Amino acid sequence: MYLVGRRRWWPVLGGHGAKVWSRLRYPFTRRTVLQLEGVYNPKTLAREKKFVHKEPIWWALGLLALAIIPPLAGIGLDSNSLLSAAAIFLLYAAINIVWTLIIGTAGIFSLATLAVVGSAAYAGAWLSITFGLPWWGMIGVGGVVGLLAGVVIAIPATRLEGFYYALLTLGLVELCRVSVVQSKALGSATGGLYGADSYVPDSFSEMGELMLNYYACFAVMLLALLLYRVVNGQRLGRLLRAAPEKQEAFAQAIGIDFLRARIEVFLISSTALGLIGGFYASHFKGASPSLFGMDNLLLLLAMIVIGGLGTAQGAVVGTLLVVGIDKLFVDLGPMRLALIGLLMLSTVLFTRNGLFGMKAQFEAWRDRIRSQARASRSEHGGEVMPEEAVDILDKNDIAHRRFDKRTRDALKPLVTPEVLEEHRLCPRGQHSDALMRLLNYFRVAGLEDKYALLAEVPFQRYKIIAISGVRGVPPRMVDDKTYGSVDEAYHAVFLKRCQDLLES
Repeated sequence: MYLVGRRRWWPVLGGHGAKVWSRLRYPFTRRTVLQLEGVYNPKTLAREKKFVHKEPIWWALGLLALAIIPPLAGIGLDSNSLLSAAAIFLLYAAINIVWTLIIGTAGIFSLATLAVVGSAAYAGAWLSITFGLPWWGMIGVGGVVGLLAGVVIAIPATRLEGFYYALLTLGLVELCRVSVVQSKALGSATGGLYGADSYVPDSFSEMGELMLNYYACFAVMLLALLLYRVVNGQRLGRLLRAAPEKQEAFAQAIGIDFLRARIEVFLISSTALGLIGGFYASHFKGASPSLFGMDNLLLLLAMIVIGGLGTAQGAVVGTLLVVGIDKLFVDLGPMRLALIGLLMLSTVLFTRNGLFGMKAQFEAWRDRIRSQARASRSEHGGEVMPEEAVDILDKNDIAHRRFDKRTRDALKPLVTPEVLEEHRLCPRGQHSDALMRLLNYFRVAGLEDKYALLAEVPFQRYKIIAISGVRGVPPRMVDDKTYGSVDEAYHAVFLKRCQDLLES
């Protein structure tokens, strides 16, 4: 006996037997840390526990690598630029994660992210330089400025959407840049406001300052991830997932106030961006007009597009790639920006949703190739190949498909000109044994792609439709032919079913 199928590459846990299955949950919630399900091994039929979602494991490994590898590499290579670039990456990653809440969760295509961050940074830096505000006060002031900016920017979101709202927010970014450049109080003569308070003590060495900067930015990114998890995974995120784009009317009909949920997410995200802006001013000891620059905005947009819109992991990985190319390949000059543009263009053209949409795209392509290969090696009709049977968990489905194939093979010889003529003369009523067998098989078929009649004018005009079999998906028109009576339409459906049976 030879085992059919591929080996598991992911380790599985043994079954818990007769003991009570205890699950590790987050404190004060019913949410499990790792989602597991009990399954039977398709080869050995042994009881096992299987990871349903492996994302928490990958997140833990990735964050652990970020906490260890860059500092060790910076110390080992004695490279200050590496630690500086890593800190900038973490700061930009935090901004992109919060921006993902606005674009992905709330569905508001706002380009005013840098306007909020820059306004909060300038407000905190100006108060620190003018009135001696400490660094922690700068972060608090940044949160207040971010909330106020979010209220102002959210008002047009109730009237505008899509491309028009994006243009409006882009104009706000340019307005902020022009105001800062022309204002003497905001450092137009010196190229920015510098000299603000910093969270780094003066007694720290250069390497100690870089290490503290790195881990402070790492903490900011962790807080941004926590905010994303709380907002996107709880009530607001669920409400907005029930009201996607172009389906708002259905959500409103079932009682979901999606506009209020969007505005709430937008205000929460704007406050978080303001806090990051206050931290930005404390991190760099000031702020510069480059915060509002179009090049920075386009780089941020490239980060989330390359990684994948609407996912936190896409925001982090996309930021890592773009910042790595931009900061570590400075010797390439303008070519590194062309490389980023080429990467963004390739992502848009060849992937469905960035790098983190490639997995689903590859699985769909792989399943299509497998089905084509199986169809070329098996005769049409639903027989299951051995390697396909391993992937089917419900073995009753295998037996049902095999029985259905044999039933169709037995019914095909019954489709004769005599039977077709008998049904044309009398579509309803008593029939011969052969015709009754065919009709009974057609009647018990599943709803998917099952033929039905659409009465455009009762008793006068009928058309044939095919039922989708999926809730919420309307039926489709089979053809444009019109039938003048019910019996004529019944016979047309019968002919189509016989044709499908003979071609199967």
